[in-house]
Amino acid sequence: MKEIILGVIKLAVLLYVAVCVLLYFLQEKLIFFPEKLSPDFRFRFQGPFQEISLKMPDRVQLNALLFTTDRPKGVIFYLHGNAGSLASWGEVAQVYTALHYDVFMLDYRGYGKSEGKISGQRQFYQDMQTAYDHLKTRYAEEDIVVLGYSIGTGPAAHVASVNKPGLLILQAPYYSLPDLMRHYFPFVPSVLLKYKFQTFQYLPQCAMPVVLFHGEQDEIIYYGSSLKLRERMKPSDTLITLAGQGHNGMSSNPAYLAALQQILQ
Repeated sequence: MKEIILGVIKLAVLLYVAVCVLLYFLQEKLIFFPEKLSPDFRFRFQGPFQEISLKMPDRVQLNALLFTTDRPKGVIFYLHGNAGSLASWGEVAQVYTALHYDVFMLDYRGYGKSEGKISGQRQFYQDMQTAYDHLKTRYAEEDIVVLGYSIGTGPAAHVASVNKPGLLILQAPYYSLPDLMRHYFPFVPSVLLKYKFQTFQYLPQCAMPVVLFHGEQDEIIYYGSSLKLRERMKPSDTLITLAGQGHNGMSSNPAYLAALQQILQ
């Protein structure tokens, strides 16, 4: 009986190690869910916009859209979520152009028409910095609002922490990806994650005003993430809780829209 028990334990350990190895090498497929678009795909949105191709330091071309409005107050640098492409995310732009802000959206590597593939956190951050540097050639830096949603919140907080935009807005932010993993999958060692996206480390370095929005009923990124982030923010920064709001659909929430109008006026 003892030998059987030991054999079962060894098998369980081997299976656990095998699963951990598999998770390490497949983590991009578990975190990022891109929609690929053909190079000749034509975007169709209400209002004026232009398509932009940005060359990264390693010569990979990333696809972006710039939605414009008359006499803009500034520009929203919008870092979207982990699924889809600009073909769907572009619909969100009208929320901000209606408030007289231009909107710049970038498809991450492997998303939409963007080339390449995501392979590491440093690469991801460098891409966002290159896009930010491009924006600074078009707008005064104090007129840039960095806005991240879901997976985009960590990189948004990072780019804000090492630059000087006028404002940082995070929708449904996580404390960090290891924290999120521990919350939902405590049996998986968080050290396996190549993508830490440690929002909690970046916020104390953000000199600009910071506003967090989080749905109280968020089923993907638990609401407690923002409560913990609030402790890392400046006293003047703001956490706005959206009662009854889940993870998706925040941009059409009347409470979000009302608060956003006051923040961006």
